[in-house]
Amino acid sequence: MHSSLWNDIQSWLNTVFVAQWDVWLVLGFVAQAMFTMRFVVQWIASERAGKSIMPVAFWFFSIGGGALLFIYALKRADPVFIVGQGAGLLIYVRNVWLIIKEHKADKLMENTPVE
Repeated sequence: MHSSLWNDIQSWLNTVFVAQWDVWLVLGFVAQAMFTMRFVVQWIASERAGKSIMPVAFWFFSIGGGALLFIYALKRADPVFIVGQGAGLLIYVRNVWLIIKEHKADKLMENTPVE
């Protein structure tokens, strides 16, 4: 059972990430990297500020859209979108975590008596 499953996974990975390799796939990865850089730049700015500098709805739509695109990429066996959307989801979730952390800190400050 394990051997068959492992062989199926290896076959799928080979089909998705090796057998399809051509100049268009390279172009797709370069394009995805350029698209992703806008989020990387925003992520760095948020990390430096210690809080998300985008509206909260942006991140929830990003998580929803990113998750759906990730599922679509898996179904289509498209390595460019699998890697791109998977990495993007990590950034979206991190920013929501920063927002939650900021709101908790704000609530704590509101409940702290002023001396």
